[in-house]
Amino acid sequence: MSEPDAIGTPEGAPVPEVPAPEPAPPDAASITLEDVQNDPELSLYIASADRVMDAMGYTEHGFRHANLVANIGYQVLHRLDFTEREAQLACVAGYLHDVGNALARDAHGQTGGVLVYQSLRDRVEGADLMPIIAAIANHEEAEGTAVSPISAAVILADKSDVHRSRVRKAVNVDRDIHDRVNYAVEQSFLRVDSDARTVSLELTIDTTISQVMEYFEIFLGRMQMCRFAAEAVDARFRLVINGQELLA
Repeated sequence: MSEPDAIGTPEGAPVPEVPAPEPAPPDAASITLEDVQNDPELSLYIASADRVMDAMGYTEHGFRHANLVANIGYQVLHRLDFTEREAQLACVAGYLHDVGNALARDAHGQTGGVLVYQSLRDRVEGADLMPIIAAIANHEEAEGTAVSPISAAVILADKSDVHRSRVRKAVNVDRDIHDRVNYAVEQSFLRVDSDARTVSLELTIDTTISQVMEYFEIFLGRMQMCRFAAEAVDARFRLVINGQELLA
């Protein structure tokens, strides 16, 4: 018989089962959207990138686009049940994805990755910084592809931003197909259905300004990239224009 003050399980008694601990929630990312939004150096990169794009005749690539891609990128992974950390990293990468345009349009994904690495390497954990850089470097269809769920979310968010609010000068609509297609898009929404696991780009296009065929003429490569990106997050990409499903 055990001593009255003995500690532990009496000899021969069954050992009680200890329930397995609940898995710890995913760690938060070591960098947040607010961190990069409040960074003067990164803000300079975005403002400079938009000035270069303006000088080259491109649509808006400034803070409006950066914030939109950040928020949509977060929502894509959040709604598809990825971890909060991954969603936060997609948000940060989305905000910074176009900073390479501050140098030049060509290879701006790769140059942007280098700029962001130089800016954040001393304050962001490597395990968070590397997927951010990879997402930035691989967001253009000519030079990249979805290399992770974070990268896929940035691609889907970036390519969904087609809207007349991006057009700088409406007078260019008749002579520039990119301005014309963007200006024709009255509504643009990226719908994520977590149950059906679909990512749907829903556009309302004024066909008196631009025909649907012109959209495909300039954006077919982007839509193909979105299809691959959706597959990278175990989802299916759909393109719906004026209520008609054109790509699925």
